[in-house]
Amino acid sequence: MHSTIKKPSLRWLAFTCVCLFFLFEFVVRIEPSLAASDIAHFLGLSNTEFGVLASLFFWVYAPMQLVVGLALDRFGVRRTLVPAVLLCALGAALFAASNQLALTAVGRLLTGFGASFAFVGALYVVNHQFAPERFAVLSGIVNAMGMLGAAVGAVALSGLIEVNGWRPVFLLTGAAGAGLFVLAFLFLHGVRTNESRNSHLLAPLRTVFSSRRIWLIAVVGSLFYMPVNVFAGLWGQQEMIKDHTLSPVQAETAVSMIYWGMAAGSVLSGIVSDWLGHRKWLVVVTALLAALAYSLAIYGPTTSVLQSAALLFMGGLFGGGQMLTFAMAKEGEPTEVSGSVIAFVNMVGIGSALIFQPLLGYLVDLEHGSFAIAASTIPLCLLASALLALLVREQRHPDHISATQATT
Repeated sequence: MHSTIKKPSLRWLAFTCVCLFFLFEFVVRIEPSLAASDIAHFLGLSNTEFGVLASLFFWVYAPMQLVVGLALDRFGVRRTLVPAVLLCALGAALFAASNQLALTAVGRLLTGFGASFAFVGALYVVNHQFAPERFAVLSGIVNAMGMLGAAVGAVALSGLIEVNGWRPVFLLTGAAGAGLFVLAFLFLHGVRTNESRNSHLLAPLRTVFSSRRIWLIAVVGSLFYMPVNVFAGLWGQQEMIKDHTLSPVQAETAVSMIYWGMAAGSVLSGIVSDWLGHRKWLVVVTALLAALAYSLAIYGPTTSVLQSAALLFMGGLFGGGQMLTFAMAKEGEPTEVSGSVIAFVNMVGIGSALIFQPLLGYLVDLEHGSFAIAASTIPLCLLASALLALLVREQRHPDHISATQATT
């Protein structure tokens, strides 16, 4: 059964707080890339060494997902998200303040550790504090906050860095995180959820690892999210420059539209899904439409930044359907393990970047700098996601059916 805050206003304050935490997490995730050369020069690092430093965030973020899910299911929100916000803020501040590489690396690790609670924690609050029929649309709003953080935050911080330098701006980010910690302490401290009554801390993992359905949904979600991980997050700008003769600024503008599309698509797909009461077929259809949009953007003959931006926006818009995989996964299992289920699906999705990002780089090198073959993995992964989604059984556990739904 669901345990909710008695006062609706407090419930929405808690939701706003976790949304802001996910936005903050996304900003600190991409922040080092905004001043890569300056940071590398300051610390005396090569590009490769700086890449390793920045990637420490993901090396701790991905494996932490299972720990996050178990912690949420066992201890609830109060004892997990509040300290996580503080650690994330401290990590961002330490990264900016330190003159020693070792401490800078510790700061990046702390940032990734704290940030690992943001997305899953937000969906956990949505799952436990709101009616089941609101999960898809509210989880879409959570994801939209992160996408907007990437799209807007990067531009705003880049301007501040250009004027003030990276260290003061990064310290300011850490201070903003400290302010968010205060809000989390005030508005999440009263959030009570169903802490697990499992006798063993690792009990939810048996449910996750033994379910072929959860594994299948996790793979569907990772293939669906692949364009964001790989094209938007790393190789898209270079592909647009090389194959569509766009300038670096034009290419970055076009690629950033993926995030705007994802922000809108996450909310829209949630609204439509909650209205229809179905997830599976929307995942199939949106994955196919996203594959078409990316194919046209990558292989179309256009050299127009407006056309490329429009097509990539549509790719992101339809890509918002990926958020429904979280609803599909958690709705087949009891509420007491929902944190672990959501965290596992998120871990596979984020962790897939560790495979696909270097894979595209390898294929580009293999073809002597050509993206023709490498870029084909984008629509192919989306097609594979749609086909695999057809194999998923759409089911709902009684814990995820409201009294209203049960009587209709």
